[in-house]
Amino acid sequence: MKLALRAVSAITNYLQQDETLPLPQLRRLGLIYSSYRFIVSVFFMLMVYVTVKSDSGSLLPSLLQQTALSFYVIISLILLGLFYVVTKNLRRQLAFGLALDVIILSLLLYTNGAPDLQLTMLYMVVVAASFMLLYGSQALIITLLAIIFVIYQQFFYAIANSMSLSNLGDALLMSASFLAVGVLSWSISQRLVQVEQVAANQAKEVERLNVINQEVITQMVNGVIVIDRQHIVLANLAAHQLLSIPHPPLASMLDTSSHLRYEQNNPEATLLADFQHQLKEQHLQLIDACLSVSEGLSRSFVYELPAVANASVIGKLRVQIIPLKDNSKLIMLEDLRREQASAQQLKLASLGQLTASIAHEIRNPLAAISQASQLLMEDVVESERNKAAEHSTISSTADHTTAMTEPANTYMTGNHELYEMIFSQTKRVNRIIEDILKLSRQQVARQQSILLADWLPLFLDNYFRDHDIFLRVYTNPTISFDMHQLEQVLINLINNGLRYSSYAHPHAFVEIEIYCADNDVIIDILDDGLGVSSNDLQHLFNPFFTTDEAGTGLGLYLSQAFCEANQARLLYIPEHQKTCFRLIAPAIDTDGHDADKRLTQDQ
Repeated sequence: MKLALRAVSAITNYLQQDETLPLPQLRRLGLIYSSYRFIVSVFFMLMVYVTVKSDSGSLLPSLLQQTALSFYVIISLILLGLFYVVTKNLRRQLAFGLALDVIILSLLLYTNGAPDLQLTMLYMVVVAASFMLLYGSQALIITLLAIIFVIYQQFFYAIANSMSLSNLGDALLMSASFLAVGVLSWSISQRLVQVEQVAANQAKEVERLNVINQEVITQMVNGVIVIDRQHIVLANLAAHQLLSIPHPPLASMLDTSSHLRYEQNNPEATLLADFQHQLKEQHLQLIDACLSVSEGLSRSFVYELPAVANASVIGKLRVQIIPLKDNSKLIMLEDLRREQASAQQLKLASLGQLTASIAHEIRNPLAAISQASQLLMEDVVESERNKAAEHSTISSTADHTTAMTEPANTYMTGNHELYEMIFSQTKRVNRIIEDILKLSRQQVARQQSILLADWLPLFLDNYFRDHDIFLRVYTNPTISFDMHQLEQVLINLINNGLRYSSYAHPHAFVEIEIYCADNDVIIDILDDGLGVSSNDLQHLFNPFFTTDEAGTGLGLYLSQAFCEANQARLLYIPEHQKTCFRLIAPAIDTDGHDADKRLTQDQ
């Protein structure tokens, strides 16, 4: 007896540790079973009037049978409606319905007047459903309830109708079948739960990887476009920015496995269709080149953006077309500014090493020449002073002495001019060397975040306090730039603007305008000078090219080199009404909503 109790207790504890279906799956199966219960109850109601007959004619079913069937139909409909409407306590609703099924089936078996194998078989459906939908302990109670009713029915009719007790063997066999069906159903339900959990975990993992992939693609610096059946099914944020196409915030990636999703009327497909329409309007040459590549072939080329206002921000793109397995095409867009910046870094490093090696070789003799010229000029000045003093004390010198002194004075004056020329040229050479050495001092750009609206006023106050510099900030952007190199660039540009503006007008001034274009910050340095002639445009940023006799020809060259080292660009805009040098740098935090707000500071 104790062993049996321990076995029952162990089974109960094991069943209590079972895993159940998730609520969505439970609700779906529960609705199916509730519909099955209602259909079976209606079928019983119809069949009982069709099959109940006797020799003398048709007989109506008994009152108990009619009452049980009517109640069963009504309660089945109510349970179906409640299960569909009420989403709480689903297992309690199912447990109540399954217990009701056992009771109704027992009443029908009782009103049938004799043991009925067909009705008894319906118990197995209830047992199997209970082990699939309920906890193990609840399902075990439902199964034991069915076994008790079946055994009681067989035992009751064996006594009341003087039937053979051999029918009890069939009842016991049926009870064992209930237990077998219950165990098998429970095992199948547990396997289904495990499969469901594995599938759910895999679905979550796939979704997580999909989110990661989308985030990686979105944050990529290179542009990514996927074309499937002549339609664009994917375009990341970088592709919009590199091609200067507006990127709405609702744009997102689509599933590239099927073209049907593109055809669906959803916001993502609409945004991608709009992107493809703008791509054909603004970059027809690019899209035609991509579509003309045969399936399975790859291609790489350099695409030069159209000469529009925002295209000057980037200039050229490297386009790489990669075929995919589903006959679609992956298009990678790479901004060549990074390659130019890397090349410029190598150039700066090489030039820095070269200038560092020759600096001492040039500056030492140059310093000696400069010092010698200064000493010679001082000797000439001192000699002239001594001779002037002697000339003032000896006023009665003969005429032939005066005649001999005048050629000597003329000779000394000519030497002084030559010495001054030597000294001025040595100073100019020294300035050239200092400009070149700036490259070696900043071999690698040490970029940092610079909030231009706060940094520029301080910069102008430190370097151009006594000049007329008008600063107009239309946005409040932040750029990543080496602060020392940015100072050198702006000092060169502003000094050039002040110098050439003074040649054209007596009152020299420079204007600085800051605004945003797409994902880039624009800094315009404007002056009212005569500008750059068309013949000089191609040589403007070449080293040692200058139109000013006092210049070294390295200011714009160094400024452009510093900009490229920081992944920025320095351009001359000949279409502007004024003389305009434009510095374009990627924005890392642009507030485009403040474009209407103007912060004007005059210094």
